[in-house]
Amino acid sequence: MDELLREYLPIAIFFGMAVGLGLILLLAAAVVAVRNPDPEKLSAYECGFNAFDDARMTFDVRFYLVAILFIIFDLEIAFLFPWAVSFGTIGLVGFWSMMVFLAVLTIGFAYEWKKGALEWE
Repeated sequence: MDELLREYLPIAIFFGMAVGLGLILLLAAAVVAVRNPDPEKLSAYECGFNAFDDARMTFDVRFYLVAILFIIFDLEIAFLFPWAVSFGTIGLVGFWSMMVFLAVLTIGFAYEWKKGALEWE
């Protein structure tokens, strides 16, 4: 039991400090925050339309296109970092497989560009 306590005590201390710091920061924000709402602060933020309008209203599909392009290139970076870290050990097969992956993404990007998905009127 003493061995078990010695192994898990640092984790319990870390967890306690994390919870304590989180509570301190939440309480500090509630105490220190300036409460001065105005119509500009209460308006919709970066979404392109008001949040309390009719849900069936039409809005531009390009919001989705930009989000999808962001996700695609974000995933590309997520694949490139581990590949770059292990670059010395993967050999030519790993190198050329990543080049094929990047070529497919580049072709897709050029297609989106040609179709005008990146143009904002």
